[in-house]
Amino acid sequence: MGTLYLVRHGQASASAYGVEGVDGGPVPGSLTPTGQMQAQVTGTALAGIVPGFTSAVSGSLIRQKQTLTGVLSAFDASPAPRVDDAWDEYDLSGLLGTTSADDYADGRGFQTSLDAALGAWIRGDVDAPESFDVYARRVAEAGQRAVEEAGSGKTVLVVSSAGSITLWLAQHLGIDAEHWPKLAASMMNASITRTIVGRKGVTVLSVNEHLHLTDRDGGIATFR
Repeated sequence: MGTLYLVRHGQASASAYGVEGVDGGPVPGSLTPTGQMQAQVTGTALAGIVPGFTSAVSGSLIRQKQTLTGVLSAFDASPAPRVDDAWDEYDLSGLLGTTSADDYADGRGFQTSLDAALGAWIRGDVDAPESFDVYARRVAEAGQRAVEEAGSGKTVLVVSSAGSITLWLAQHLGIDAEHWPKLAASMMNASITRTIVGRKGVTVLSVNEHLHLTDRDGGIATFR
């Protein structure tokens, strides 16, 4: 039996989501200082659970790669990080178009617009560079590669984004695509999802663990 951990990236600058008029930092889409701290705290939490990972993978997005580096920094020894770009998030800015800083700051309004865009994308009502069906297929293939790596006695870490992690979970839990965005919207930055891989396939043990990021004053837990 093997174990597969999936971690959402830490908080990223708004430029990661195509928001205009914001400071994207030296590398647009990179982690914020809070996101860097989240990655390190999540690494510390994982180091208290497992002695190490046999392999560590992220998507190609800068926020995903930076989070993987931050998580692995908590371990005395770690495998060389690898990139599988099939774990990349869907193109949010391509679906929403131009988003202003004010629109992004309105969390509820932004989520409403995103939900509507995702619904249209799932139904095939929008002309996107990557269709939802293609996205779903590449996520499934990325997940299968990670599952195959998590063989007997292996412990695999994947760092990706809320959409890709929860879509892979939805595929395994029998949640239809129409309801998948609700699952994605609930995923916290730098949260941990744990699964085990055995002869009967994948068993999901926990989803969106983030208590290590919280305290009575809110801690450093963030949705976006």
